[in-house]
Amino acid sequence: MIDHVTVSVSDLEKSRTFYEEAFHPLGYKVVFGEKGKFWAFDLGKGFLFEICSSNVERPLTSFHIAFRVANQQQVHEFYDAALLAGAKDNGAPGPRPHYTENYYACFIHDPDGHNIEAVFDKWAS
Repeated sequence: MIDHVTVSVSDLEKSRTFYEEAFHPLGYKVVFGEKGKFWAFDLGKGFLFEICSSNVERPLTSFHIAFRVANQQQVHEFYDAALLAGAKDNGAPGPRPHYTENYYACFIHDPDGHNIEAVFDKWAS
């Protein structure tokens, strides 16, 4: 299952306004973010659509996807399998309490450099 997707945009506030208006009939709203860096829209059932600025000093990759997994062991298994398949490490499995209290994830870069994540968060599962 997909947990969240992040796309890079050239004008963050213009894109925020666009998505707020486009998502209005669907009931999707900004739930958190940081001015000048990113905004996250709640699409329901714990799924987020995020936009991030491509104009920050250390931009995120142009595309990011996080796959929700069933437990911490699957985070490790995904990480190990991805590295064996040729991925580059972008964050070993472990807790990420700066996201949420129970967030446990790993990050890899796929062959094209996209930031791919496996996440277990017991509150979102």
